[in-house]
Amino acid sequence: MSPPADTLYYKTYSSHPDKDWVVFVHGAGGSSTIWFRQLKEFREAFNVLFVDLRGHGQSTHSFERHFRNPYTLEGVTQDLIDVLDKLEIHRAHFIGVSLGTLLIRTLEEMQPSRVYSVVQCGAIMRLNIRSRFLIWGGHLIKRWVPFIWLYRLFSWIILPRANHQESRHHFIREARKMAKKEFLRWFRLSYEMIPVMRVFRQNESPNPTLYVMGREDHMFLPAIQTMVNHHHNSELHVIEECGHVCNIERPDEFNRVAIAFLSKHASTSHNALTD
Repeated sequence: MSPPADTLYYKTYSSHPDKDWVVFVHGAGGSSTIWFRQLKEFREAFNVLFVDLRGHGQSTHSFERHFRNPYTLEGVTQDLIDVLDKLEIHRAHFIGVSLGTLLIRTLEEMQPSRVYSVVQCGAIMRLNIRSRFLIWGGHLIKRWVPFIWLYRLFSWIILPRANHQESRHHFIREARKMAKKEFLRWFRLSYEMIPVMRVFRQNESPNPTLYVMGREDHMFLPAIQTMVNHHHNSELHVIEECGHVCNIERPDEFNRVAIAFLSKHASTSHNALTD
């Protein structure tokens, strides 16, 4: 039995019933506040849904009493599907960042007909040697050091440059809201990621997908470039002088290319509304 959908915090911005929905999915340690530079422009063209994942943001405490779905990629994705069901959003566009991109890709496998199109920002589809070493080392020490130390370390390695500072600080600030046991549960998901990412690299997304990556996203960009070269249903847009979190570091360019892509794949009713 699925948990009641209201155990996840969400917020909707709906201006017209004929507009397509865009669902924003944040990454591990963040919250829906990461999309603060997208809201104004996206709500002009779409209905918008922001969700705080289990244990994050304003969903921090609710799952202690109510959740039924397991701590797996499928279980956490089902949390999101439960919200869509409650709101009667039968089909939508999806935008994800970092680990949120894996949840969206999982949703596509679980319910492919639910998706019009996808924008993946700072997508994670392969762990290089450095990132695997980080996860391995983190698992060794995670129970003996404050989890925020681990999160700070990961943030500095993924977002090392001065122009990444705002993104780094935002994620660290949001991660402080998590309980340690929630952080450890999400950290354990890393064991599940490697084989899943391998499958996702081999099997192309069934829906039109735009990957928006920063040129300075040194840990994850190379794998996305290789993957897109072999996938016919995917496109890649690289933002110069930008790191892992493109939507915060370069919001104007991110918003422009993402809205253009989603509009190209909008439903018939939405096209009729905007023509």
